[in-house]
Amino acid sequence: MIRPLIATIDLAALKYNLAIVRRHAPRSKVFAVVKANAYGHGLERAARALAEAEGLALLELDAAVALREAGCRQRLLLLEGFFDASELPVLTRHRIATVVHGREQLDMLRQLPGNAALDVFVKINTGMNRLGFAPEEFPDALRTLESHPGVAGVTLMTHFASADEPRGVQWQMEVYDRLANGVKLPGSLANSAAVLRYPETHRDWVRPGIMLYGCSPFAERSGADIGLRPAMTLESRVIAVRELKRGDTVGYGGLFTAKRDTRAGVVACGYADGYPRHAPTGTPIMVGGRMTRTLGRVSMDLLCADLSGIPEATAGSRVVLWGEGVPVERVAAAAGTVGYQLLCALAPRVRIVEI
Repeated sequence: MIRPLIATIDLAALKYNLAIVRRHAPRSKVFAVVKANAYGHGLERAARALAEAEGLALLELDAAVALREAGCRQRLLLLEGFFDASELPVLTRHRIATVVHGREQLDMLRQLPGNAALDVFVKINTGMNRLGFAPEEFPDALRTLESHPGVAGVTLMTHFASADEPRGVQWQMEVYDRLANGVKLPGSLANSAAVLRYPETHRDWVRPGIMLYGCSPFAERSGADIGLRPAMTLESRVIAVRELKRGDTVGYGGLFTAKRDTRAGVVACGYADGYPRHAPTGTPIMVGGRMTRTLGRVSMDLLCADLSGIPEATAGSRVVLWGEGVPVERVAAAAGTVGYQLLCALAPRVRIVEI
């Protein structure tokens, strides 16, 4: 018998969500972000579904090369750039663009041949204080890149720290606009939250990530609330039913105690599959098409669902852990995390079905 846990990947949903990006940023080209194995959805699978995007952005050089060798002709961008000068010939041979964010990379570029035609995105640190040239470093970095004969083109880039929060983007836009004033180069600024909320950030390129997979970048709203479709539905089956008496406990540590007679369904899914172990009793789950809650501690391979009020549920009933009908954002919020983490943490042992 095959374990009933599967992750259904809806390729049409990926295409639909890309169309939502276009609707919000109609004058911008799109770098679809496919890092972290396309947020757990499968890199080559997502690349096929997102073939209408002008570019794909990711982290790993070997993954970018694999996309090229699989026939991908879109523009490819390494969001953390290169880590060693030995990677430069690979970038140029496979026509892979790179972010340049620090002095060490500028030094390595001295080894780049003058005929290389490397496509570069120079990252400006406008306040997030992760990667990027500080404002006082940026003019010299830009001159170095523009004067390098092996650099074919330069695009300006920054990343927003709080586009999904009340603070917004204006404080960073002021820094960016001051530095970009008079610089006639294309720009790439907007992440998913900025695509949806701040049209003034929609420059030449936008870089949507989580919204492509149907998940909201905003804590207070689900993907469905903003018109997105979930691309991943994690589903399983009830494999046993337990009739609990008042006072009975469930699972490791007995964290749930029945206050009345309760039916509990044992579901074939656990933290080894990527479901959050720290999801408490009350985390939303759907059984037989009806919303209910989890009970007790999540185990490595199993968890329990409350079947009270769902008398028709029995062994074999379909369970949706997240996805269609159960927003991953709600599951993540109950577990004290974000939807990004749940999608990216899908375990290799989970069967994937494309639709």
